[in-house]
Amino acid sequence: MKIYVTSVFVQDQAKALDFYTRVLGFEVKHDVPVGEHRWLTVVEKGSPGGTQLLLEPSEHPAVRPFKDALVRDGIPATSFQVDDLNAEFDRLRGLGVEFTQAPVVAGTVKMAVLNDTCGNLIQLVEMI
Repeated sequence: MKIYVTSVFVQDQAKALDFYTRVLGFEVKHDVPVGEHRWLTVVEKGSPGGTQLLLEPSEHPAVRPFKDALVRDGIPATSFQVDDLNAEFDRLRGLGVEFTQAPVVAGTVKMAVLNDTCGNLIQLVEMI
């Protein structure tokens, strides 16, 4: 068994698509209209068969309080692995990305947390 699709709830799919592709560097896998929203997934650049991240609309009434509680408590919605966290931190800050936690070492990982501009905190992790 392997993970096929996982999701992150976003307030605005167009804004999320821009951030997750242009800023973070993911590639679009599916962009299919579904009523007023889209089945919109991204994958790791150069890995079209990889795990898909669904940029899912935050429409369900339980989503807003859930996301607000996670952000308030500083808990990331998901985590992405990078090869060089310091370089990625510098690159993203240069693009205006807001970090809520600068890189820190925690055991066998180095991690940082960013604001995805769509209502989520996202953790970046480098294995050390």
